[in-house]
Amino acid sequence: MRHVWARPLGVLALAGLSFLAAQGTGIRLFFHLFYLLLALLALSYVWAWLNLRGLQVQRETFTQRSQVGDQARERITIRNLWPFPKLWLELQDYSTMPQHGNGFVTYLPANDRRRWVSRTPCTIRGKFTLGPATLISGDPFGIFRLERKVEGTSEVLVYPKTAALPGFALPSAELPGGQDVKSRTYHVTPNVASIREYQPGDSFNRIHWRSTARSGQLMVKEFELDPTAEVYLVLDMQERIQQQLASALADQSARGGRELRVAESTEEYGVLAAASIARHMLELNRTVGLVSWGQHREVIPAERESRQLFKMLEALSVLRAHGAQPLAEVLAAEATRFGRNCTLVIITCSLDERWAASLQQLVYRGVRAVVVLIDPQSFGGWRNTYTIQARLAELRVPTFVFKQGQSLADALARPVTLGAELRA
Repeated sequence: MRHVWARPLGVLALAGLSFLAAQGTGIRLFFHLFYLLLALLALSYVWAWLNLRGLQVQRETFTQRSQVGDQARERITIRNLWPFPKLWLELQDYSTMPQHGNGFVTYLPANDRRRWVSRTPCTIRGKFTLGPATLISGDPFGIFRLERKVEGTSEVLVYPKTAALPGFALPSAELPGGQDVKSRTYHVTPNVASIREYQPGDSFNRIHWRSTARSGQLMVKEFELDPTAEVYLVLDMQERIQQQLASALADQSARGGRELRVAESTEEYGVLAAASIARHMLELNRTVGLVSWGQHREVIPAERESRQLFKMLEALSVLRAHGAQPLAEVLAAEATRFGRNCTLVIITCSLDERWAASLQQLVYRGVRAVVVLIDPQSFGGWRNTYTIQARLAELRVPTFVFKQGQSLADALARPVTLGAELRA
C-alpha cells in the first residue's frame, strides 16, 4: 500500500503553524484549530484505510485464446464483506493488452458486489497479461489517497489474423516416380509397408485385427514415409529490413496507446501471409512446416495433423522481427531440411540479392520455390522491388508482391511479371 503524502503534509504543516501561533499569542482559537486539524488527519487516514479492508477481488478470464479481429472477454468482481458501505473505490488495471480498459470507479454498498465486464478488441497478435490491478480509495475530504495491490494475473494468446486464399496454388514438387519412400517410420502414416508380430511396447492402434484373427496371434502394421510433397514456409524476420507505416505509428502514439507495434508494418504483413498460407495448405491436406529466425530460431517440422495449424499459429503469435541473421544465412543453414520433394514459400521484404543466390542453389537441387515479396516501398521505404524481381525471374521462381493496404487474396491471386510492374 502506497501513500500520497502531498495533502497530508500540507494539513500537518498547517497544524504546526497553528500550534506555533497558539504558543506565541496564547489565543485559544489556534489551539482548537491545531487539535481539529490533527483529529481531521487521524479520522481521514482511518477512513481511507478501512475503505480498503474487507474487500475481495475476483478476476475471471473467459478468453484464453483469441485471434486478431475478435474480442477478449474478462470479468472483475469486487465484493464488500463488511456491513459498512464503501463510498468511493477505484480499480486500476495494469494489463499489457492494447486498448484494454484502465479500470472503473464504483460505490459499493454493505455486503454487496460490483462487476466490471471488459470486452477488448484484439488488434495485434501476441501474448498479453491481464492484471495485476490496484484498488484505490480515500476519505471524503480528499486528504489521503491509499492504494492496495491486488495480485493475480492471467494470459491471453492472440493468434494472427488469417485470410481466405481461393486463388492461391503452389507448384508441385518432384516426387520420386510416384512411388512410396521405402523407409520405415515410427509415426503412423497412410502408407502400410508390411505386417509383423506384435512386440512389447508397440502401440495398440498399430494392431492389424484381420491378420490377428487369421493367424491367431497379435500382428501390427509397419508404415512407410508419406510421399506427399512437403511445403515449408520460410518467414524472414530480420530486424534491420523491416518497415512500418509512420502515419499509423504516429496515430497510435497520439491516442496514448501503450503498445507501439502497429498492424501496418512489413512484420505483421509477413505473419499474416504465413498464417494464411499455412491454413490454406492444411485445408488442402498438404504437409506444412515453418522455418523462421526471429528473437529465436523457430522450426516446426512439416506435418499435416489436425493440430499443426494451432502449433504454427501459436508460434507466429509471439514471433517478433528481432532476428540478426539475413535470409541468405537462414536458407543456407536450413538447406539440409529442403529436398526434391519440398516446395518452399519464402515470405520476405528483403531486397538483398544474396538470398536469391542461396535460393538458386536450392533450385538447382530440385527444390520448388515461391516467393511472397512484401513491398517495403509501400510502407515508406525508398527502394523498389524491381531488381530482386528480375533476379527471381531469371530463376523462374513465381513471385507475388504484397503491398501495404492490399488484400492478401488479391496479392496471391496470380504471380507478377516484371514488365507489368514497370507499366503500372
